[in-house]
Amino acid sequence: MPQDKPLSEFVESQAMEFGVPGVAVGVLLDGREVYASHGVTSLSNPLPVDEKTLFPLGSVSKTFTATALMRLVAEGKVDLDAPVRSYVPELKLADEPAAAQITVLNLLNHTAGLDWNLIDDGEGDRSLAGLVAKLPQLPLIAPPGARASYSQAGYNLAGRIVEKVTGLPFEQAMASLVLDPVGLADTVYGLSEVMVRKFAVGYNRGDDGELRPARPWAAFKEGARGDNPGGGLASSVSDLLRWARFQLGDGEGVLPTAHLHRMWEQTVGLRASTLGDGFGICWFLHDLDGLHAIGHGGSGNGQFAELLIVPERDFAVVSLANAGPDGYPFNQSVVRWALEHYLGVVEKTAEPVPYDETRARQVAGRYEIDAINLDIATDGTRLTLAVGIKPEIREASQEEMPPDYPAADIAFLPGDSDEYIVSEGGLKGQRGYFSRDAGGAVTGIDLAGRLFSRVTEAP
Repeated sequence: MPQDKPLSEFVESQAMEFGVPGVAVGVLLDGREVYASHGVTSLSNPLPVDEKTLFPLGSVSKTFTATALMRLVAEGKVDLDAPVRSYVPELKLADEPAAAQITVLNLLNHTAGLDWNLIDDGEGDRSLAGLVAKLPQLPLIAPPGARASYSQAGYNLAGRIVEKVTGLPFEQAMASLVLDPVGLADTVYGLSEVMVRKFAVGYNRGDDGELRPARPWAAFKEGARGDNPGGGLASSVSDLLRWARFQLGDGEGVLPTAHLHRMWEQTVGLRASTLGDGFGICWFLHDLDGLHAIGHGGSGNGQFAELLIVPERDFAVVSLANAGPDGYPFNQSVVRWALEHYLGVVEKTAEPVPYDETRARQVAGRYEIDAINLDIATDGTRLTLAVGIKPEIREASQEEMPPDYPAADIAFLPGDSDEYIVSEGGLKGQRGYFSRDAGGAVTGIDLAGRLFSRVTEAP
């Protein structure tokens, strides 16, 4: 495959700097594809990573699920504005009015008001039907349509719509609607498909600095299908560039161009988010110095993926890395370099303000979603953020989970809008904001597109 020496040199240097065992990068520019890979699929049983090596995509899988649903919309089988219950009449939630009001579009642009996800304990019915049956356990964080908050459960529910409308298991429906027509032979669900291809083993870095193999493949077990719509695909850099070509094309017999491009139109704005300026239909939308871009990232246990497309420049960049948490900053550095090197777009650096004791004390405390605690603390000189899976969730799970993110410095950004940036660690560069009630009390924090509600204040 064509190589680009500056790209290859940059990828190699960054992989070594971040200590990622295996990485694969692809760039599409004016119809030409270039690739750069470094490292190995496994430290114990090494094979060289290349553009055909499979990595778990995590939430990049959502772009495929959304495209399949848009095909069903184009065929008149699904209405974006229809209640989800039109297709999944058995849907029940803790809030009955919300269950009746949530629309298909609310799922696709993360405005359904659903918390992040149901945590799979490895027991019970792990199908999409089983997921729907458990949804009354999932908290609601806002009324439907009130605000965006990223929800894995919402996309898994969207996958159940695909099953109900097509009458096929989700994975078969996806193959028929999207994967086969686009020619994505190495974009697959399920361990039985992954294991017959070359794939990258994930790694996590321990407190001692050593990399240890992650065991992320439990999500790919044949019976564990409940998370497939939101994060169950594995794919390669070459297939993801083919996916980018499809997105840049005319729909290629899958759906009309107008429906494809409708996915790029903003449906809801995002405030102070590194992930983008708003949501289209699934896609995060970005303004890159006047250039419109669409993108999506994904993560799993010891795995990170990033896809960014700039339609008006016929450009795309894909970066896949098999180490946590270092894969995330590696991928971000690759995307920044590719935008500057190929398009001349230089990311603006956010400059935080000096530490403010009063503001720090106002926001310090514990925040949570269904599975994760987020702790904001101050020692009088700095403000820190730590993110961890709830101990009771970790203890109850029969499956390995990724390690927590230890306390890392954060700082407020200029102005009085309570926006902040993470300045170190595995989440370096992430931006978000604190929310307040009408009386000015801090009630929540947005991180990575998710609303964490405040549960305790600092003593």
